[in-house]
Amino acid sequence: MGLQCIGEAFGGKIIRAPSGVMHGKSSPVFYDEEGEDGLLAGLPNPFTAGRYHSLVIENDSFPGDELEITAWTADGSIMAVRHKKYRYLQAVQFHPESIITNEGKTIVRNFLKLVAKFENA
Repeated sequence: MGLQCIGEAFGGKIIRAPSGVMHGKSSPVFYDEEGEDGLLAGLPNPFTAGRYHSLVIENDSFPGDELEITAWTADGSIMAVRHKKYRYLQAVQFHPESIITNEGKTIVRNFLKLVAKFENA
């Protein structure tokens, strides 16, 4: 859902995942979002996410002046980000639509709520 593009657009470097190819793999994802306007609002912490990627945003080059990390794995891989000022600009590294992501429907519902809130603003 655009995490790597957003990371690179704001100055982050995209690298091969240190954990290797993560196609069809599951990971516990931990998160910390303020308020109820996040993609992950209401999910258990951690939740299980389906991963299908081999690239990640490099932690050392993460553009923390403009973006905040909102979710990560136990090994520190960035799983979700949000813009600090434009809070509707959010993205995830994992696939909410995957059967492996046990809370995928809630994440999609949260996304639709964000879109509706933005359109009504």
